[in-house]
Amino acid sequence: MLGALLALFSSACFAMNVTVLRRGVLKASVLQAIAITVPIGVPFFLIILLVFDCYDILLDITMSSWIYYGLAGITHFVVGRYCNYQATKALGATQAGPVTQLGLLISVFSAFFFLQETVNITLIIGILLILAGPLVILIGTSNKDSVVTKSGIKIKYKEGYLWGLMCAICFGLSPFLIKLGLNDGGLKENIVGCFVSYLNATILVYIVLLIKKEPLLNNYKMNKNSFRLFLVTGFLVFLSQLLKYMALALAPITIVEPIQRTTVIFRILFSWLINRKHEIINLQTILGIFISLIGVYAIILNI
Repeated sequence: MLGALLALFSSACFAMNVTVLRRGVLKASVLQAIAITVPIGVPFFLIILLVFDCYDILLDITMSSWIYYGLAGITHFVVGRYCNYQATKALGATQAGPVTQLGLLISVFSAFFFLQETVNITLIIGILLILAGPLVILIGTSNKDSVVTKSGIKIKYKEGYLWGLMCAICFGLSPFLIKLGLNDGGLKENIVGCFVSYLNATILVYIVLLIKKEPLLNNYKMNKNSFRLFLVTGFLVFLSQLLKYMALALAPITIVEPIQRTTVIFRILFSWLINRKHEIINLQTILGIFISLIGVYAIILNI
């Protein structure tokens, strides 16, 4: 049950992170967002390692675990996050959420066929309902070529769907890599793993920024409000990933990942409270949320 609750809190933090990000990328680039939100996780995790007394475990981590956690970090925190931010910029937080949820299929497939995790009929029904909710939200949107928000922002569906699908692949693969890195370890081992993921992701981000052949500090020259929003986003996504890694240490992928997909519900709620002028929220969206919520309850009953 603790693993499920951590996954739910992680989902809420992730949704708030994307909601805040939506405002930031209105006046700054996605790469600038990545340049702030990824590296900021490293100092936070140095503190977490101290709080949970994990430094001995960090020194004893095996090479295979380091590689798997590193791949998870690059896949999720760099490639997946970049695609997610691009999808959010093109579609908005509410409309991008349903597309990225499709990564659940990859997560469950890998857990069942490679990690021999148990799947039963109740779990399958819950997963299908969680996937059905986002699909209901998407019905008919591809034919709307001139949809704009109340603030005048045009929704770019084709571009957003492409970035969203690539994000779904990355987000779907990363839990499998995390489980491989955990290698029968526990909570502390996965906290260390999240730090390793962030560290490897940060190194790659700075390599990419240096390859651009322009002064590194130029990537941090942006609208002041966007800079502040990216700092908040960086902290929220750090917290969401910490909770996710802890959840995966306590519960199987087939429980954690479906619950994580409830982020679409929190995205709608937070977007309505904070970004309603920059988002598309209607009855069709609410219906999709309700269907997903039934799926979540089915999964919780399965625990």
